[in-house]
Amino acid sequence: MSHAQTAAVTQRHRIAVLALEHMMPLEICMPFVVFGAPHLAYDVVLCGRQAGLVPTDHGWPIVVELGLDAVAVADTVIVPAFRGFLDSVPDDVAEALRAAHGNGARIASICTGAFALAAAGLLDGKRATTHWCHADELSCRYPVAEIDPGVLFVDSGDVLTSAGVVSGIDLCLHLLRSDRGAAVANDIARTIVAAPYRDGGQAQFIRRPVAAVASGDIGRTQEWALGRLHEPLTVADLAAHARIPRRTFERRFTEELGATPIRWLNSARIDHARELLESTDWTIEYISSLCGLGSPANFRQHFRRATGTSPREYRKAFTHARAGVASP
Repeated sequence: MSHAQTAAVTQRHRIAVLALEHMMPLEICMPFVVFGAPHLAYDVVLCGRQAGLVPTDHGWPIVVELGLDAVAVADTVIVPAFRGFLDSVPDDVAEALRAAHGNGARIASICTGAFALAAAGLLDGKRATTHWCHADELSCRYPVAEIDPGVLFVDSGDVLTSAGVVSGIDLCLHLLRSDRGAAVANDIARTIVAAPYRDGGQAQFIRRPVAAVASGDIGRTQEWALGRLHEPLTVADLAAHARIPRRTFERRFTEELGATPIRWLNSARIDHARELLESTDWTIEYISSLCGLGSPANFRQHFRRATGTSPREYRKAFTHARAGVASP
């Protein structure tokens, strides 16, 4: 089980957000937005190479009250995007990240923050990503890392990387989901009006033809499907609801969401299963029927492939089950 999942839900989890020179303010704020609610039991702090004013990429500074000492005691360190990745990453920053990782901290990056992780050697031999337009540069500078420019984020266990800008929200929600479960992550996503779950393997950059099908048609079909996950839905069913020829529907769906209809549907079913495992004591058999993933054996196979664990072990890892919810 991962470092995050073994942490008790009631235990305070320390997150250090590392602000490097010429940082991107939007990415700096993302961890505070996702992890900042008091009931989540996170202590999120902003730190830099030293306390003081740190310039942003937009010409105005941010006050940082903590230095690299905060990285050393963090359970999770998040490095948002910064413009200085085109220069060398400071040695003290690389050393602090290596030391934190060596102490068992989980290290994550948003966008070009991956360059800091790579400079610290944390991406050596690992699959990782960054903003698609900087992926070639990252791969050229650090050839021992396996850079995938086509995904939203990559989870390599205790080292995680995300693509550019808004994908940082997806990464933070993924971390929250790993720590506190799908129900909590989906609740936070609704609060901040973000997509509840975007698979890390979705495409981060999609070229759309001018004559694309209106996103409203796809969106209405998604909403319709989410209310019928217990049914054996097919791509043909989705296309029929959208009143779009099947091949056109598949193409447009993939262009708009960066994932095929079947992949999206399976992800939605697994996400629904996670919530039910966390919030009820219903049997595995009954949950598998509600999620439309076939027999219990087939459900277990799909669930393990998606989460790395069995439904039973996943339920044990989280303590959100409501007392007295009986199986129908």
